[in-house]
Amino acid sequence: MTNTTDAAQTGDTIHVDAAFDSGNIEVLSVSGATAVLALRKDHASEFRQWYHFRVSGAAGRELELKITGLEDSAYPAGWPGFDSCVSEDREYWGRASSTYDKGEQNGTLTIRYTPASDIAWFSYFAPYSMDRHHDLVAEAAASEGVDYRRLGSTLDGQPLDCLSMGDGPLCVWLYCRQHPGESMASWWAEGALECLTDPADTVGRVLRQKCRFHIVPNCNPDGSQRGHLRTNAAGSNLNREWENPTAEASPEVLAIRNAMDEAGVDFAMDVHGDEAIPAVFLAGFEGIPSMTDELYDGFTSYRAILERRTPDFQTAKGYPVSKPGTANLSMSTNQVAERYNAVAMTLEMPFKDNDDAPDPEQGWSPERSRALARDCLAALLEWIEAR
Repeated sequence: MTNTTDAAQTGDTIHVDAAFDSGNIEVLSVSGATAVLALRKDHASEFRQWYHFRVSGAAGRELELKITGLEDSAYPAGWPGFDSCVSEDREYWGRASSTYDKGEQNGTLTIRYTPASDIAWFSYFAPYSMDRHHDLVAEAAASEGVDYRRLGSTLDGQPLDCLSMGDGPLCVWLYCRQHPGESMASWWAEGALECLTDPADTVGRVLRQKCRFHIVPNCNPDGSQRGHLRTNAAGSNLNREWENPTAEASPEVLAIRNAMDEAGVDFAMDVHGDEAIPAVFLAGFEGIPSMTDELYDGFTSYRAILERRTPDFQTAKGYPVSKPGTANLSMSTNQVAERYNAVAMTLEMPFKDNDDAPDPEQGWSPERSRALARDCLAALLEWIEAR
């Protein structure tokens, strides 16, 4: 198995490549404009769902791209009703017509697309490159009143970046992309930083008067660069490491949690994407041992404000609620709520479209992820003022 088609092909055969930042695909066979493909597992892990590859030699030809073996992927329920993301300029990401057949080659997603140009890029969600991440961090760090902090190093030697701003008493943590394949979380972080660093944005300006923000735009740079769905370079699922993080398995979580211990936490949002549920929703901390009515009211009141502020958010669909005393404290939202007596939550965005407000051209998109970030911040401001 390789990440590219080999050279012994006829001139009318497409080429498939994935040897780049966040690339992930294995090429099983190529014939003409048809390719049979498979997903590569995360390193030292059984997780696989993310893909990102390019096809060249494709101009004006109807491509048929078959990604096989998906009944053994991390979330098989993510494939029915899913249309692949596609771009010809790596700026605008639309959707390519895709169908899922559970019975074909142990689950096959068939993507059909006719590009106008010679190269087309396909991805599980619009990728957010490490280069773009560094541009985002550099621009934010250069903004007035923003403090940059390198929280530590990843196992691959990448920096773990944190941006802090604001002079208010409420300590707010926004941290994104513990699961690297959930790239919509990085787009959300971009939208949040745009709001908070724009002097013309009144929501951002007032929030910085009321809060001290600590923002980690990418908690898992190694997994992001390696093209993983869910794990870091050691094969650790970071969102199951918060109770006992270690330098060997989860240095990212250890560094972030240590910084939280130092700064404190009053409000926290952990930003993710969900493979199967075609909606935006929040998950809370219902099962933590120290749950109080006052603490839980902080979560439910914020959720109600966000639902009123944007039609992209809803409360009917989401995860089952934990029973009292049964919360998994290795997960960040539960650990943060329990450890700091903080109003904590997990924000989930869809890989598919948002069925409550569908967009047949783009589905859920980078643009909507960025816009949702500002809605989340505007809801935070209203929540603060109401309390």
